[in-house]
Amino acid sequence: MQPDILVKNLYKVYEDGHQALKNINLEIHKGEIFALLGPNGAGKTTLISIICGIVNLTEGKVEAAGHDIIRDYRKARASIGLVPQELHTDSFENVWAAVSFTRGLFGKAPNPAHIEKVLKDLSLWDKRNNRIMSLSGGMKRRLMIAKALSHEPDILFLDEPTAGVDVELRRDMWEMVRQLRENGVTIILTTHYIEEAEEMADRIGVIRQGEIILVENKETLMSKLGKKELRLHLQQPLESLPGELTLEPVELSEDGYELIYTFDSQQEQAGVARLLRTLGDLGIEYRDLRTRESSLEEIFVGLVHE
Repeated sequence: MQPDILVKNLYKVYEDGHQALKNINLEIHKGEIFALLGPNGAGKTTLISIICGIVNLTEGKVEAAGHDIIRDYRKARASIGLVPQELHTDSFENVWAAVSFTRGLFGKAPNPAHIEKVLKDLSLWDKRNNRIMSLSGGMKRRLMIAKALSHEPDILFLDEPTAGVDVELRRDMWEMVRQLRENGVTIILTTHYIEEAEEMADRIGVIRQGEIILVENKETLMSKLGKKELRLHLQQPLESLPGELTLEPVELSEDGYELIYTFDSQQEQAGVARLLRTLGDLGIEYRDLRTRESSLEEIFVGLVHE
């Protein structure tokens, strides 16, 4: 099946000589949620802007919904909805007019029923006659999403969509994203809220200094790069770590009441069983144990600083 987004050997060099993107190769499949993660200045927004036809590429090839973004610009752009980081729209328009006008820009016939559904899904229906200048920051962010969905795109880019949005609005937005995915819309998002990517994304891409350093299914990524931590709360404190445990990746807490064992999730059974056996041989009793897996944020921080 042809990918919804196809990027081949993409380079972007600005006039001042700054190389923003280096040999980007990426395929994003129809109906998936793809999270693009990277530190500030890594090239996330530049990549999105090129795919959306806002910034010119220097070298390479990009297709959106099967259309070359240069040769078939209009068809490619019509297939894409973009929610940019910056909030920019005509403050004197009302909500209904702004969303309807955006639909018309893409050559779509008026469809009041669709506009009504989008506004209701984003809890903007009660604000449809309000001027944009009267909206809160969170409502303006919702309006940007409504404008991006006005022409019924197959692909939706969300560039930091929940920046400045409160927890309740953020939850509503992600529920809407799930519904869009169920309807076959391809979602590409960048976010600083890594827990959102961990919850929502099917695949994760990490970009660093203009290069894609990793693309992986979320579960596979967390399995391959994640660490697990086993904490054992002891019956009696230890003054120091017994010599038999020094060969294991085990640490003793400052108060001596906890042993912290860090292990690779791929080797979970053998390592934990060996540790518990050694504790039994040494007569060290524990009252409680619990495990914790690395979060996507910890994996991400490790990757970009590697």
